[in-house]
Amino acid sequence: MTLADYMIVSALLFLIGVFGALTRRNIIGILMSIELMFNAANLNLAAFDRFLHPEGLVGQTVAIFTMTVAAAEIVVGLALLLAIYRNTDTVYVEDFHLLKG
Repeated sequence: MTLADYMIVSALLFLIGVFGALTRRNIIGILMSIELMFNAANLNLAAFDRFLHPEGLVGQTVAIFTMTVAAAEIVVGLALLLAIYRNTDTVYVEDFHLLKG
């Protein structure tokens, strides 16, 4: 496989994630779509590291760091989701009116 093949797969994953984030009504689906976009970026990092610097591990290290940040983001997002669900009894984005005055 060439670098272009990895880039095409990564671009498709990213576009699927963007489409999911923009069209979902459910907050859990939106969070999953954001994770898909993070995975597309991680695939790019690992592919560029493999093809441009085969002896180095910088791209893979940054990808692992990004996965750690993404996991922490999901934990915080799900905690916020549970708190909002307990108050509103819904997980649909357009039903969130907590910050409106």
